[in-house]
Amino acid sequence: MTVAPDAPILFFDSGVGGLSILAPARAALPTARIVYAADSAGFPYGTKSEAEIAARVPALLGRLVERYRPRLAVIACNTASTIALQHVRAALDIPVVGTVPAIKPAALLSKSRVFGVLGTDATVRQPYVDRLAAEHGADCIVLRHGSAALVQLAEAKLRGEPLDPQVARDALHGLIDQPGGDRMDMVVLACTHFPLVEQELAAAAPHPMGFVHGGEGIARRIQYLTQGQPWPDAPAPGIAVFTRVDEKQEALRPALASYGLDRIDAL
Repeated sequence: MTVAPDAPILFFDSGVGGLSILAPARAALPTARIVYAADSAGFPYGTKSEAEIAARVPALLGRLVERYRPRLAVIACNTASTIALQHVRAALDIPVVGTVPAIKPAALLSKSRVFGVLGTDATVRQPYVDRLAAEHGADCIVLRHGSAALVQLAEAKLRGEPLDPQVARDALHGLIDQPGGDRMDMVVLACTHFPLVEQELAAAAPHPMGFVHGGEGIARRIQYLTQGQPWPDAPAPGIAVFTRVDEKQEALRPALASYGLDRIDAL
């Protein structure tokens, strides 16, 4: 298949969390055209049913691919990836990269053999997480906790709003207060929103702990899948697309611009 140099890479999330995936990809491929799509009308995904997400995500990505003709799509959302990735791949005729919890690197890095998986409620209950934990952390205590409030904290941070430090403390203590949690030394940020508030989580930790997520690995995967393809000679402004545009999305303009997204479209 011939790919035009200006064919964009499409990133998709329920909100702004996927920016944590976009950043390392943009560093790896600095002239790539970027379309970043957020399902603001369906946000948040973490409290939705599996059936809702499995139906909604492929339909939206189909519309986005039809409009923007990307060379590749990235589901920059753990919840959507763990539930809808296979449905999306079946529906689209371009490569689709999913985002999965970074359980393997956490297991490799944990000295205490206790690590946490901090995500949305929908992600942490998925059988996919069970399989990753069994495969890579069989000798570890793997704690899980879902926090919808932490997703909202990340969105608020990018809108420039004041943040309540108790939200990060509560999210971490959802792991620490479980049996063995006092020995936890690594936390998997299993929601793409959470790397955006890693600083707040580190400040809330009662003892030093490491945080891991999948952004760098996804950047390498994008590079692999697009090797040999032509790229533009120079960077161009990216596009942010929202399924609903209101004052909350307008408040994101400065943060979006810092990620190279200078235009807002409505889907």
